[in-house]
Amino acid sequence: MKTYLVGGAVRDKLLDYPFHERDWVVVGATPEIMQKQGFVAVGKDFPVFLHPQTKEEYALARTERKTGRGYDGFSFYCGEEVTLEDDLVRRDLTINAIAEDEAGNIIDPYGGQADIKNKILRHVSNAFMEDPVRILRIARFAARYHHLGFQIANETNQLMREMVNNGEVDHLVSERVWKEMQRALAETSPDIFIQSLRDCGALARLLPEIDALFGVPQTEVHHPEIDTGIHTLMSLQQAVKKTDDCCIRFATLVHDLGKGTTLKEEWPRHIAHEERSLPLVKKLCERIAAPKDYKELALIVAQWHTHCHRAMELKPATILKTLQMTDAFRRPDRFEQFLVCCEADARGRTGFEDRDYPQAKYFREALIACQNIDASDLATRGFIGKEFGDEVNRLRLEILTQYKKEFSND
Repeated sequence: MKTYLVGGAVRDKLLDYPFHERDWVVVGATPEIMQKQGFVAVGKDFPVFLHPQTKEEYALARTERKTGRGYDGFSFYCGEEVTLEDDLVRRDLTINAIAEDEAGNIIDPYGGQADIKNKILRHVSNAFMEDPVRILRIARFAARYHHLGFQIANETNQLMREMVNNGEVDHLVSERVWKEMQRALAETSPDIFIQSLRDCGALARLLPEIDALFGVPQTEVHHPEIDTGIHTLMSLQQAVKKTDDCCIRFATLVHDLGKGTTLKEEWPRHIAHEERSLPLVKKLCERIAAPKDYKELALIVAQWHTHCHRAMELKPATILKTLQMTDAFRRPDRFEQFLVCCEADARGRTGFEDRDYPQAKYFREALIACQNIDASDLATRGFIGKEFGDEVNRLRLEILTQYKKEFSND
């Protein structure tokens, strides 16, 4: 029985990149041997055990055979005679197929160290094509290591394209798509995740609403980059600069979906694209099983972001309506997320990347001013029910009218 550190921990140690989890492979053992030594079995599909002290995962070396479509279409074999090389060859990328023994020696049968040096994301073998999740994983790794200069090998991208063309990607389950996408949104360059999926054709199958934005022109005076898809990725880049909140990053990514449905004869204008975005956001979120908070913020940003951009032009009544419709009074923290998305959208344009966005401050201070109303005083004065609500709105409108005058004078 021999134990090896494998996968991400070895890869990131060689890259001098931070990591938090360690995975182990055990060669020459059986489930019975592992349990006799105090390991706790947790694997459902194949033997995986938790170490009795560290609680880290230890998997028996295994081979696998494709038996059907999709992520679950495999059978596994975990015999004592399965070698470390047998186990490593089934892994997705060469940089993930490196092991380290208990003495610290590196075992690298498939050239992972060379690909780390050359900054290449390359598949280990053609078995890569058997698991559609690997398309998402390699796109996520491209997003993680893009700032280090890593790129997907041409031959690997070709395999990914073949997997799309043969329909393998269509068998991905929504929960798995969301898991990989959420992890990709947390990476340093999530826009590269989207671009990598597009390069192999998977974006059109998995996120067609986003894919439809590429090639759609916008008015050049407001969008010097012109292409809506490029603007979307630029906005996502700006969101990354502002926050590590994946909910904000996701809402920014899908804020303009309605522009993908604008009739060509109406280009480059996109009248009412906000309303047209809403069913598309809902459909996308349902298909990939996005959580409720992601969906809700995405819908608010899609519908109201242009109101935020026009903040100083809006009448006090429209400012109040926007605050009410975004539920800013009850959920100010989410409204702050909304403002960050709007700023990312505004800056996600060629030449606008470093411009000030006073509209966010305008809305932020307008909300604070309205929050200073003393509700207890209104109750003491006898306002109840609808009359209470009407009086609150009257006072809010009064405050916003005065706020607009003061802002204009400044």
